[in-house]
Amino acid sequence: MARLLRKKTSINKKKSKQNVDTPESSQDSANTIKKSASIAGALAETKKILILPQKKPLTGSKTLTDKETNSRIEKISQFLREVKIELKKITWPTRKQTIGSTVVVIILVLIVSLFLSVVDMGLQSLVHIILQ
Repeated sequence: MARLLRKKTSINKKKSKQNVDTPESSQDSANTIKKSASIAGALAETKKILILPQKKPLTGSKTLTDKETNSRIEKISQFLREVKIELKKITWPTRKQTIGSTVVVIILVLIVSLFLSVVDMGLQSLVHIILQ
């Protein structure tokens, strides 16, 4: 839902300028300081993103060192261990449930194929009648 924006009258503008120029309490000034600090932090992060060095394009073939090869082997073995743990958490359906689901799917496929064949034959005969 969109909010309706109201135009500020000249009196409201003067009041808002006075509130900004002379904060009434220490909380207002603390909020202003926090806002300016967050804006400065956001600008600093933006600058970091903009100053990132560009990656050099790969030239030629790169050979892996023994350390990199061992690191990759460790990562792969860790992944396979985690897969094994996750597979143990799965509750597999029983043979009866699997057969029942398969039968339901086959029956629904047959019903849909019969419906589509009837519709196809009907449209085919309609086009044949129109063209004659």
